[in-house]
Order: sequence, then structure tokens, then C-alpha cells
Amino acid sequence: MGAAFVYNFLRFLLIAFELLVIGRVLMSYIEPTGRSGLTQFLVGVTEPVLGPVRRVLPKGGMFDFSPLIVILVLGAIVQALP
Repeated sequence: MGAAFVYNFLRFLLIAFELLVIGRVLMSYIEPTGRSGLTQFLVGVTEPVLGPVRRVLPKGGMFDFSPLIVILVLGAIVQALP
């Protein structure tokens, strides 16, 4: 296992998490009650990252900007990888 494998695997994990966050945002519009199994899975996987970001951000009214911040940070990390 070389450095290329580790790099590609880390990149894959970061992009996969970005997609999970996007999926959670989309599901919040499609099924806002959060009762479906898919929605509960997405919340369970993404909340450990989104929750702390949400607590640090100032209140944005009815908009939750934490997914946007997380996606931007993850994208920057992916771009910064060698």
C-alpha cells in the first residue's frame, strides 16, 4: 500500500461525506418530517460534523448554513491534498 492508495482513499472518503451532506440537504426538502430510514441514516452520519459547526455559526434565521460550510471546507481539503 503506497502513498497513492492512502491519498485516493482519503479523497474518496471526503467526497463521499460531501455527497452524504448534499443528500441530507435534499432529503430535508423532499421529506422534511425526517421519518424515512434514509433520512434518519443521513442525519445519523452527518450530524456529528454538522452539529458542532451549527453551534459555532451565528443564527441565520430559518436557514442552516452548516452544510454549506462543511461542504466548502471538505472541498478545500480535497483540493489541498497533493
